[in-house]
Amino acid sequence: MVLISKAVLKKKDRDIKAFLRPVATAIFIGAFLMISCFVIFQGRKSEVIVESITAENVIREHQKSGLRHDKKQAHLAWKTDSPNIIYGTAWKKDDTARLVSEAVTNGFRSIDTACQPKHYNEAGVGEGWVTAAEQLGLNRSDFYLQTKFTDISGQDKDNIPYNTAQPIEEQVRESLEVSLKNLQTDYLDALVLHSPFPTIEKTIEIWRVMEAFVDSGKVHKLGISNIYSMEKLQQLYDSVRIKPSVVQNRFRIETKFDTSIRIFCKAHNISYQSFWTLTANRKALRSPGIVKLAHGKGLTPQTLMFAFMMTLGHSPLSGTKNEDHMIEDVAIAQRIVDGEQILTEDELNEIGGQLGLLQVDLSSKW
Repeated sequence: MVLISKAVLKKKDRDIKAFLRPVATAIFIGAFLMISCFVIFQGRKSEVIVESITAENVIREHQKSGLRHDKKQAHLAWKTDSPNIIYGTAWKKDDTARLVSEAVTNGFRSIDTACQPKHYNEAGVGEGWVTAAEQLGLNRSDFYLQTKFTDISGQDKDNIPYNTAQPIEEQVRESLEVSLKNLQTDYLDALVLHSPFPTIEKTIEIWRVMEAFVDSGKVHKLGISNIYSMEKLQQLYDSVRIKPSVVQNRFRIETKFDTSIRIFCKAHNISYQSFWTLTANRKALRSPGIVKLAHGKGLTPQTLMFAFMMTLGHSPLSGTKNEDHMIEDVAIAQRIVDGEQILTEDELNEIGGQLGLLQVDLSSKW
């Protein structure tokens, strides 16, 4: 009986060991995987921390250098002829009012929009800046408001903001009145023609309608967007009474970064505004050279790009929806407007080379 009991116990012991062996192995593997994942996560987390400069750090570094991020006083930078950063409002739809209000609260004072419901919520822009201005105690004169006239070809055929049955001249006039109402203002700092018309003659004809708005005081400046032909810009400039004060284009390698147009703008006191400044140059902004240069200056590659544009005398658009990025963008712009020399000529050339910009026009340096 004792022998039988011992045999049974040995068998049970073997069964238990056989059962526990795979369980222990599974626990060991699970623990190993958990530790590995934790290490990898911490490594990636560390990389993110290294590669990103938070808005709080931007403000802290700003304060160390004797500058400050002052939301109420930031508007002082935007009322000069210096390059600045403009809040772009395309593609924000129902979030437009909230985002514009956040942008203003965080220091933006220049805002770009269009009377084009297809891509912009112009009324939301009006609601956003007015709400923030009231909260901050700011006036209309503290802001630069810029909108665009968009031809029928650029509109959603089911949501055109003016009567298409009337002559084109009346369409332009009605579009202006709609913009003034949407933006809750009695004047615009700039009215921009969204794109040239198919012929230079038609473009000039519409421009002359817009000139009357300047004569009446409803518009202070005129501009044109999406014009990539130096010949057409020269023809327009030579043919009109009120010269363009703004050219707003995509900044990308496909159009050779508008080198000749930007030189022309500088020579004729025209503000060159860039959009797609980050989107069109993502690959370059991820390059080791730009990442290293940005981190060495306590910047992100994105704010380094904005510093590059402003140092060359241009005004980039930022359409960020991230409040931390808003603060970062305003901070870098304020530093440049306050006269800080963030980039040397060699660094400007280095960034230009990474972008594929064959010629960096240093004569336009701010």
